[in-house]
Amino acid sequence: MRRLSSAPFWSLPGSCSSFSCTWTPFNPVTVRSIISMFDREKKGGVNFNEFAGVWKYITDWQNIFRTYDRDNSGFIDKNELKQALTGFGYRLSDQFYNTLIEKFDRQKRGQVAFDDFIQCCIVLQRLTDVFRRYDTDQDGWIQVSYEQYLSMVFNVV
Repeated sequence: MRRLSSAPFWSLPGSCSSFSCTWTPFNPVTVRSIISMFDREKKGGVNFNEFAGVWKYITDWQNIFRTYDRDNSGFIDKNELKQALTGFGYRLSDQFYNTLIEKFDRQKRGQVAFDDFIQCCIVLQRLTDVFRRYDTDQDGWIQVSYEQYLSMVFNVV
């Protein structure tokens, strides 16, 4: 069976509102992250059945994105990001939301596009999962060595 690599997905809509899509290239980092989640054989691509999972995953994220893109701009600003992540159960400071916008706003407009929103959520979830492994008493605090910290981060990036 032929496998699809991540390259064809780079032309998926990078930002979409309820009314339009910019059809800017999808962030290659996001594409690789999504493909790796569904690539069961770890060959750098997906077969047709895996692609169906990728498509559903992207469609589900598009629906979430549209829910929180309150002004239908095709982008998520800091307040919309805060509403989305709070809805997902995160309790983060305003300063940290500024950090997220800085990190995931590739266009430097103070907001994130659809694909960057997905990447932000993927990274945040992966970091949270790693943190929880070390937060054995679930109090929101961990004590790790520098090397453990590096291992935690490198397992995510």
